This record gives sequence, C-alpha cells and structure tokens, in this order.
Amino acid sequence: MVALSDLTAEQRRLLAEQTIELPSWAFGNSGTRFKVFATPGTPRDAFEKVADAAQVHRFTGITPRVSLHIPWDLVDSFEALRDHAAELGVELGTINSNVFQDNDYKFGSLTNSDPALRRKAVDAHLECIDVMRATGSKVLKIWLADGTNYPGQDSIAARQERLAESLQTIYSELDDDQQLLLEYKFFEPAFYHTDIPDWGTALSHVLALGERAVVCLDTGHHAPGTNIEFIVVQLLRAGRLGAFDFNSRFYADDDLIVGSADPFQLFRIMHEIVGFGALDKDSGVNFMLDQCHNLEAKIPGEILSALNVQEATAKALLVDRDALSRAQADHDVIGANQVLMDAFSTDVRPLLRDLREDQGLDPDPLAAFARSGYLETIEAERVGGQQASWGA
Repeated sequence: MVALSDLTAEQRRLLAEQTIELPSWAFGNSGTRFKVFATPGTPRDAFEKVADAAQVHRFTGITPRVSLHIPWDLVDSFEALRDHAAELGVELGTINSNVFQDNDYKFGSLTNSDPALRRKAVDAHLECIDVMRATGSKVLKIWLADGTNYPGQDSIAARQERLAESLQTIYSELDDDQQLLLEYKFFEPAFYHTDIPDWGTALSHVLALGERAVVCLDTGHHAPGTNIEFIVVQLLRAGRLGAFDFNSRFYADDDLIVGSADPFQLFRIMHEIVGFGALDKDSGVNFMLDQCHNLEAKIPGEILSALNVQEATAKALLVDRDALSRAQADHDVIGANQVLMDAFSTDVRPLLRDLREDQGLDPDPLAAFARSGYLETIEAERVGGQQASWGA
C-alpha cells in the first residue's frame, strides 16, 4: 500500500492533471442488435446528456470534456449547447461522425462505388466540421462501418482508393488548428473485409493526409490475443497516436466498462504510455471512453470507468523504472516481470482517495453520487418525449 506522499512531485502532477473525455452516447439507452433496453431518466436531448456527463466530472474531477456524435446530438444551436456545458463545468470535445445508420450507406459511405453517395458521406463530415467551429472542438473522429460481407462483392483495391480520396477531401476542409482522428475496427458489421480493419491501414491513410491526421486506438477493436500495448508503442513512435477509446470486452464487442475484462491489459497499456512520456497533458494523446451501458446505470458506469483508468494510471506511475531498466539490461526475465507485477499488485485506492480529498472531492465518487439523489431526480423529471439514444 502506498500513500500520496510516496509519489514524487512529477508523478503527482501527472496523476492530478490526467483527464478523460466522456462519450455523450454512453448516457443514452443502448443494447445489442437484438434489443435496446430502456432506462428511466434517459436523456431526451444533447443538453440532458451533457448534464449527466457533468455529474461524472463533479464527482471524479477528471472528466471535463464530452464527445458529441452527429447526427445523434444535433441541436438548434451548438453555441447554446457549448454555453450550457460551460455553465455545468465541462466543455464539448471531439466531434464524431455517423455515416453508418443511413440506408444510403448499405454498401459503404466514404468507399461507396456511387459518387453521389460518397459525396453525401463527405458532406456529412463537412457538417461535423461546422459543428466543430460552433462548439470550439479541435478534433473530428471518423469510424466507418464500410466493408464487404462476401468475396468478390466489391474491389478491395478500388475501395481503398475511394477511401483515400474521400478522406483527403474532408481533411482539406479542416481549419489549421483542427485534427482528423481515424479509428479502426478489425470486423463488424462487415464480415468478409473491413475497409479500415487495423492500425497499419489507419496509419497509412493518416500519413498520406498530413501532420494533423492521427489514429484513434479503441481497446476493444482488435482480434483476440492482440498485443495492444505493442500497437500503442508503434503509433507513439510514429507520432500518430491521437487518442484512445477505452473500453473492455470478453468476446467480439467493446461496450463493457474499461478494465472489467482484463485490468492487467489496461495497466500494461498505461505502463507504455507513462514510459513514453505520453501521459503529459501536452503530449497530444487524448484519453476517451467509448462505451455503451446496456445493463448497468449509465452515470455510475461512467464514474467507475473513469476511476478504473485512473487506478491503472496510478499503478503505472509506481513502476520502478530504474529497477526495470537494470533487470532488462541484465536479461533478468523474472526480475523484470516482477517489477511490473509489484506495481500492478499495489493497492492504490488509498492514494487516490487522498488525492481526491486534496482536490476537495469526496474520496468515494460512486457512493457520493448515490447519495446525491440525482438519479431519482432525473427519473422523475424526464418523463415523455423521445429519448436521445441508440434506439431513437
């Protein structure tokens, strides 16, 4: 067990300055392709989503930004939504495009063989850039469902060319202080091939676009057994790791609370982040959650997710890097592994409780939120209207 006083000033600074961006869609109803489950108090618009996200920040102190998803989060005035967020102590962050729920995109969006439909998909992203200007966001995140289900269904090579052309058109419309963040997923909903299935494909496209194009690594978007921390290092070395989408999974999807399936993997990822110096707030790497809470309550689920990332980070900061370097230089396989395991096995919860108390926060965010009565309030107030969620 370690105390906050056991940290160096630099370790304490890094931990205190860490922030995690929340997804607006985490607060809406969600489910599988078979069923979307309704929850009392579900937000009816983006304003209520931001209000719920602000509750997570109120009790954790580390989630000051909210990602939006367009068109899920369309509002009459994004300036008003930006001001609403500011009043609640948070700000609007990454703008996510959605070109996977329109019937026109059945056979692809930015890769579609029909030039008119490709143009429609490009225009959807240009609308997102307009939203960025209105909200002050600096990042456009693109994830595509594009791909094919059967061999021969379409030309893989032609789809890559169309994708490159579409991305270049979008990238050219960004302001000089805005980034394009490209996400990948190895399969689903395309079951034969996906147009951006892995980090190498994403990296090759962003390198062709320019310096303001970077890669988003979603921790649930890899084949079973993939060494994700290796990918983290490769993208850091290339200077193109723009952000994480943190979540967890047991099988093929990625909607579980981060750290729930394999907390050791989350620690290993944060170990590489800390070792590379990418935890610093000026590193250019944004930490985000990308989760849907199908069974559990949304706000407590997001609170726990943020706390799990913070806990893994604290453990990564405790790695004795001098001892690790000596063991590695001596080819002391067991010794090097034990250095990591010692840090992973350390109970950092008392340390984090002390940190929160120093910041004027309740040391137990989940319990504090439960006592606040916020869930009961929104369940009573948010009756009627169309819920703003996946099933909307």
